[in-house]
Amino acid sequence: MVARRERTRHLIELGGLVQKAGLVTIADDDRAMLYGAFLDLALRMQTEDGAQTKLLFRRRGARAFATEAEESTAARAPDAGRTSSSEKAKKAGET
Repeated sequence: MVARRERTRHLIELGGLVQKAGLVTIADDDRAMLYGAFLDLALRMQTEDGAQTKLLFRRRGARAFATEAEESTAARAPDAGRTSSSEKAKKAGET
């Protein structure tokens, strides 16, 4: 039963990545199109240059995750996007 729950969670996470990448919207929720794209991607990763392709995708994904984490952290910061009155006064005095 635990293995089934873990598999279900894993599949949900993969579906979340499809959504996060914008593929559902781009493909207009066309599952045949998405499946075809995944099949093409799988073929590309099995070619002679497959290792290089995987490395490129891994780096691109890691950068996207890192950027998202930074943006999320910045959005949660208590002073995110706000300027204190003392900072405003300093800036006003500089001009």
